[in-house]
Amino acid sequence: MQHYPLFLNLAKKDVLVVGAGAVGRRKVASLLSCSPRAVVVVDPGLTPAVARELAASGAVRCHARKFMPEDVAGKALVFAATGNREVNALVAELCRERKIFCNIADAPDKSDFFVPARVEIQGITLAVSTGGHSPALARRLRAELEAWLGTRYAGLLSLLSRLRPLLLALGLPAEENGEIFRSLVDSPLAELLETGRRADAETLLAERLPKPLHSHMGELLHGF
Repeated sequence: MQHYPLFLNLAKKDVLVVGAGAVGRRKVASLLSCSPRAVVVVDPGLTPAVARELAASGAVRCHARKFMPEDVAGKALVFAATGNREVNALVAELCRERKIFCNIADAPDKSDFFVPARVEIQGITLAVSTGGHSPALARRLRAELEAWLGTRYAGLLSLLSRLRPLLLALGLPAEENGEIFRSLVDSPLAELLETGRRADAETLLAERLPKPLHSHMGELLHGF
């Protein structure tokens, strides 16, 4: 089965994690990096020490009790991460009835989505998935991608994020804007920024950017 890859905006959304074991805690940690409104954790074996650790971020609400059907209400995503297959299956079934996406730790083939192995370096995110068939291979690929990516495009991304609003404000046709961005991405600009060759980077930008933006060179290259 082919899965549809996407990146979710979890801001102002609530997420449920059923199970506070090692798997559940890893899910919570990855979710918190995406700034959801709240991560609700339910586990009858939740100890006070683990609850304090999880709640330290301020976005986690812990409940040391058994899962209840009403726990899934209003959740954007649900993770069934207990060590009990029956509980996980119940969580998944309730989510299907309510059309809520659910990830089942011990049954990837029955999950609505997979969490990919991720590489996150200075604003760039790469995601790798094997469709749930081999998390070990996904982790291996993630490590290789991380080593390859390094910081080679961090400077370019920073500059493009500064350039984008300035260029769009000129009101040029979308096709022309796209060509300018493609020209910069396909140029040696990333390498020039990574190696600190500011003068060469400024020359390249002057050749490829519209003249009204030349006065913004200092702003675009600040910190390089």
